Amino acid sequence: MKATWMTTTAAAAIAILAGAGAASAAGQLNIYNWGDYTNPELIKKFEQQFDVKVTVTDYDSNDTALAKVRAGGHGFDIVVPSANYVQIWVKEGLLEEARPDQMENFKNVDERWVDVPWDPGRHYTVPWQWGLTGIGINTSVYNGDINTSAIFLDPPEELVGKINVAPEMNDVLFATIKYFGGDWCTEDKEVLRKVRDKLVEAKSKWLAMDYSVTEKLPAGDYAAVYYWNGAIMRSREKNPDIKFGYPKEGFPFFMDSVAILKDAKNAENAKLFMNFIMDPENAALISAFAKYANGIKGSEKFMPPEMQTAPELTVPAEFQSAGEFLESCEPPVQELYTRIWTELQK
Repeated sequence: MKATWMTTTAAAAIAILAGAGAASAAGQLNIYNWGDYTNPELIKKFEQQFDVKVTVTDYDSNDTALAKVRAGGHGFDIVVPSANYVQIWVKEGLLEEARPDQMENFKNVDERWVDVPWDPGRHYTVPWQWGLTGIGINTSVYNGDINTSAIFLDPPEELVGKINVAPEMNDVLFATIKYFGGDWCTEDKEVLRKVRDKLVEAKSKWLAMDYSVTEKLPAGDYAAVYYWNGAIMRSREKNPDIKFGYPKEGFPFFMDSVAILKDAKNAENAKLFMNFIMDPENAALISAFAKYANGIKGSEKFMPPEMQTAPELTVPAEFQSAGEFLESCEPPVQELYTRIWTELQK
């Protein structure tokens, strides 16, 4: 624990969080998070419990968030990077070593999410949500095999011009590399040539690369998406024709985690929020809104019962070996991938 951490205010806050009495921190908290990913009920509960005014600002990708904070002058206290980006933030000195592992509610973090490669022992981050990227299909339009990345890479005629692909570089490249039998972080020029050519070709058959899935997929504006499982579950709740597919060639798991920025102006309130979301009942609020798992033990009993058996959240046995956690690739490899992605955006 850093010496600056245990100020009088912080010590009092921890005592409160341990159950010493009604909480009152006062002030502000500025959260920078993925769009449509923060439960307003969670924010309202935190504001009322600690007398803290919370402002949530949305971003649309890991790269957008990283670029904004790198530029400075952002005014944010908390950011929620994906696992494969956390070490980039740490190495660039952008995160505070907040030591959530020493907070009262850290005992609730599921053991599998404690000693993680991107933050061993959790000195910087706490779990927000985790899930995977897969296929969403409107079965009233297409009723063939949906457990394949061919849905967006070699789409059947029924889906051409009706596909949306998540505008997140690593998720898209991961699935495409696996489609050609390659390994993530490969530098194999032949594999990457095939990946580039296929993506450029396939893009002409897509309708969009955006984040409007929970509205446009159930409404019928999209017939197929390569997107995150929670958003597809939310879509199915609005339209029962929506089904979820697990790409048998390979699909990426992700975990997004809450971190405090090094230049946070409201660091103590940010630490209160970290501890707050490690409470099972509060973690359940996070999941109930966005429909992803959260990594906090005991939260299940507070979640909507339909999440226990949702097909989007329960990987079938035959596809479990196809999923891998996205790791950070070495800078030279990441540069190769960025070139492919840049060409795709033209």
